[in-house]
Amino acid sequence: MTRTPTGRLLDTGSGLDLVLNRTFRASADDVWASITESERTARWYGPWEGDAGPGRTVKVQLAFEEGTPWSEARIDACEPPRRLALSMADESGVWRLELLLSEVDGVTELRFTQHLDTEDGIGEVGPGWEYYLDKLVAARDGSATPDFGDYYPEMKPYYDGLSPARS
Repeated sequence: MTRTPTGRLLDTGSGLDLVLNRTFRASADDVWASITESERTARWYGPWEGDAGPGRTVKVQLAFEEGTPWSEARIDACEPPRRLALSMADESGVWRLELLLSEVDGVTELRFTQHLDTEDGIGEVGPGWEYYLDKLVAARDGSATPDFGDYYPEMKPYYDGLSPARS
């Protein structure tokens, strides 16, 4: 199946933001549960365990990565049901993520942002987030689970070619 990449690269003046959006016919509270409750994150990203809260660290299993590794995620901000900010570090580097929800008339937009220091590796990172966000869509609406092969390497040239736009 051919997928269309949706990510944008924004120049924030102090770095770069990789931004991807998804829209759901659901309340912000319901979408919030999909991105914060362990049994629901397990369906599209992986489960987590620990005592969650701002400034605390939880363990997250990357359930759809090779070897299903566990990683620590620091909760930088948690403002239900509007904003979740996390930071993680692994052998690939530091991951600073922010998920913002906005609801209008029962339709919720998820704005997923990875705050970047450099464009290095964006050709791999962008398709990965497209895949995971489409897994979230599939987990919520019961549609077929996407295949990573539909995202990478197919979307790599798109992401490698992104130029930062002023936000």
